[in-house]
Formats: sequence, structure tokens, C-alpha cells
Amino acid sequence: MEETFACNWGACRAILAILQWWGFNVTVIIMNKWIFQNLDFKFPLTVSCVHFICSAVGAYIAIRVLKVKPLIQVDPEDRWKRIFPMSFVFCINIVLGNVSLRYIPVSFMQTIKSFTPATTVILQWLIWRKYFEWRIWTSLIPIVGGILLTSVTELSFNIFGFCAAMFGCLATSTKTILAESLLHGYKFDSINTVYYMAPFATMILALPAVVLEGSGAINWFYTHPSIHSAIIIILISGILAFCLNFSIFYVIHSTNAVTFNVAGNLKVAVAILISWLIFRNPISAMNAVGCVVTLSGCTFYGYVRHKLSQQQPGTPRTPCTPRTKMEMLPLVNDKQDKA
Repeated sequence: MEETFACNWGACRAILAILQWWGFNVTVIIMNKWIFQNLDFKFPLTVSCVHFICSAVGAYIAIRVLKVKPLIQVDPEDRWKRIFPMSFVFCINIVLGNVSLRYIPVSFMQTIKSFTPATTVILQWLIWRKYFEWRIWTSLIPIVGGILLTSVTELSFNIFGFCAAMFGCLATSTKTILAESLLHGYKFDSINTVYYMAPFATMILALPAVVLEGSGAINWFYTHPSIHSAIIIILISGILAFCLNFSIFYVIHSTNAVTFNVAGNLKVAVAILISWLIFRNPISAMNAVGCVVTLSGCTFYGYVRHKLSQQQPGTPRTPCTPRTKMEMLPLVNDKQDKA
């Protein structure tokens, strides 16, 4: 009886964790698009900077005040040698995501972000000369094919937004790969990651935001008809951005790797559907097919990674078998890669 109750509670906890993760993720994306499109606040660097500030304050309160997680101690020297480079790439990743949202629909942006597994594998193969089994390469085919189909048939295609989203995938992959080497020895969770990276990211982005967008943001401040409500919406989006990181920490500890991967792909589908219901951006039939193919490819990729990770260490090596699992599996959608 107690075991049945524990199983039921575990399942309910996992479902609740996934739902709140979806809720925060979709809400942040929709609010950012609303800020750029409906509030006419065309300043993605400033929005990103607000998010970093809110995340830094939120992480400090969560760790130092509320003691939600113990602080992971990092040597001062490692903060500059390891954390700062990660923060720089993290900053670029967030900024490019917001820039792409300004120019292209949420549905297109989210589909392109699903290209991240392919960019990670390709980067590791080209730059780090890592070996991947043929099943990994095969699983990337529907991802690449779906992205191509979606891009060709996108009715609201914008080359600048498309390039920003694609470079955002590269930044995400680079952050993931750097985490493997730079953060080696530190078992960071999502809250500690934000605690250390958000202040650096704010410092990196503050000057460019002021120089490139300062005058425009000030002019918007004096000319917008509903300035108080608009500022509240921007601040709430920053608070929810931190809550998203907190929700990721919760979902990580409530689900397994397979559930996490499937839920992540379904989250993209939910974001696309809700954004279409709100913004009504035109989506052709072939474009929708491309989205489905891409998300199916991501799910298949996650399944292949899971199966390969389950191989016994003593499995006889063939000429196509990688020397180690680290050479075989990229760190995409891993539970620690959700800063």
C-alpha cells in the first residue's frame, strides 16, 4: 500500500513539475514576444539585461536568504577562468534568442532552436574530433530535414531573425561543450549556475545595452502611452525568467532522462500552439509538417542517446564503437544543461 502511494505520488510530482516547467517556459517566451511586438519595445539587449539582473537577485535570495540550495563554493581564480567564459557564451545565447524573437514568430524560432542537437554533434566532430556512432548521425537526419522544410515554407521568414536563431543554436552548443571542460569538478545545479553566471552576464551586457539601445529606450520611456503597465510587464518577464531556472531545478529532480527529453520536445509543441493562438502568425501546412518532423527527430535523437548510454561497459568494441561514452554522446538536453 505504501509502495503504491509512493509510486502515485512520484508520478503526480513528475507531472506537476513538467506542467510548471512548461508554464514558466511558454509564459517567458510569449511575454518576450509581446514586449517586442505589442509594447513596441524593440530593445532585446535591454530585455536580456533585465532578465539577468532579476535572475542574479533571485538566485542570491534563493541561496543566501531562503537556503533553498547550498552554495557551491568556487575558487576566485576559477570564477574568471571558468565561470566568466561560460557566462559570456550564456549571455550571447540569451541575447540571440531575444533578437530572433523580435524578427520571427515564436513557432519558427522554437523550431530552429530544436536544431541544437545537430550543431552540438557537428561542433564536437569538427573541432574536438569526437567520434559518434552511426545511429547518432542517422537520428539527426529528420532534425535537419525538418528545419530545412520549415525554413523554406515559413511565411514570415526574416533572414536576420533566422540567422540570430541559428547562431543561438551554435551558442547553446558551445556553452554545452564548454561546460564539459570548464566546469569539470563542479557539480552545478541550475540555481547555482545562475547564481554565478547572471552577475557576469549582466556586467558583460550592461555597456552594450546602454550604448546601442540607451537613447531608444529613453525615448520609448517618454513616448509610450502606458509606461507604468509596460514596465511592470518587462519586470515580470525578468522575474519569470528566474522562475524558469528554478522550475528546471525542480523538474530535473522529479523525472528521469527519457521523460525529461520527451517533455522538452512536447514543451516546444505547446509553445508553438499557444503562440499561434495568441499572435495568429500564418503557418502553412508544409511548415507545420516541418515542425512535426523536427520535433520527432529530436525525440528520436534522445531515444538513441538513451539506448547508447545503456550499453554495458564490457560490450565488445567494434571498429564503429567509440572509445568512451563521452566521445559518443554530446551534452545536449542533459539535465545540467538548463541554465
